[in-house]
Amino acid sequence: MKAFSIKKYDKRGALELTDIPTPILKDNEVLVEIHAAGLNLLDAKIKSGEFKLILPYKLPIILGHDVAGVITKVGKNVKRFKLGDEIYARVSDFHIGTFAEYIAIGEDDLALKPKNISMEEAASIPLVALTAWQALVENAKLKKDQKVFIQAGSGGVGTIAIQLAKHLGATVATTASEKSFEMLKKLGADVLIDYKKEDFETILKDYDVVLNSQDNKTLEKSLRVIKPGGKAISISGPPTREFAKAIGANWLIKTILSLVSFGIVKKARKLNVGYSFLFMRADGAQLKEITSLTEAGTIIPVVDKVFPFNQTSQALEYVESGRAKGKVVVKVK
Repeated sequence: MKAFSIKKYDKRGALELTDIPTPILKDNEVLVEIHAAGLNLLDAKIKSGEFKLILPYKLPIILGHDVAGVITKVGKNVKRFKLGDEIYARVSDFHIGTFAEYIAIGEDDLALKPKNISMEEAASIPLVALTAWQALVENAKLKKDQKVFIQAGSGGVGTIAIQLAKHLGATVATTASEKSFEMLKKLGADVLIDYKKEDFETILKDYDVVLNSQDNKTLEKSLRVIKPGGKAISISGPPTREFAKAIGANWLIKTILSLVSFGIVKKARKLNVGYSFLFMRADGAQLKEITSLTEAGTIIPVVDKVFPFNQTSQALEYVESGRAKGKVVVKVK
């Protein structure tokens, strides 16, 4: 099969198209013929080596976390899926590789693809929707009439998180450029802040939850718009000692992450605000909930561009440029 891989960590390097054997199935896996793959900033960060401390991959690796496709083989212990099922998934860490024609995926990572959307739209959803779900439902336990500030509303996570927060009954504030305001209003944003002209810290006050996806300076400002007892959840860092424990990291990484996050944790405590770093995980059961919301029209995927499979490297460059509104997808089949 054809696949796009990297042989070394390199921020500027292109993905390399290779011919490799089709994966051999384990008993708890299915073989998926990939129809579309979603691209994420995580792919770019792994390519550059930014996450090698917490995700020590053995090179070469095929990149890609999001997939939509059709099951063509089923392992003998698989119970919930069958040959011919249309599925989508965010595959588990250390089992990635969706920039390819086929992939073996563990049953627990899978959900049936929403029936009302295309393969390309389905491939755009898993990583960003699971991030939003794990931040707002699982971690923040966001409730009706609470206020949430979702940064970078026009990005992949932002477009889904706004819709999920509105479904949960929250008031949603977000930052974006003015040209994205119309789209974000349709998705349900209540308070729109033009990050080029306005300072969110002067506009927002007493928020219950902030979903931070920006730099540390923005995170520090965000702590000050949260009411005492509220939560800041960051998907862009800094990672904490608690996160290191959760992934079973060794003492050295725990120590490094304690030092990296010391300043922000101290500032949060002083303001009586909770701070946590979220590195989302694959979860087929949660994705099944997201399927229901998508089929009900509660969550609508936002796809910026679809690239052909042979332009996967260019598609990743576009993601890295930061210009995408919503998600970028490659059409494999």
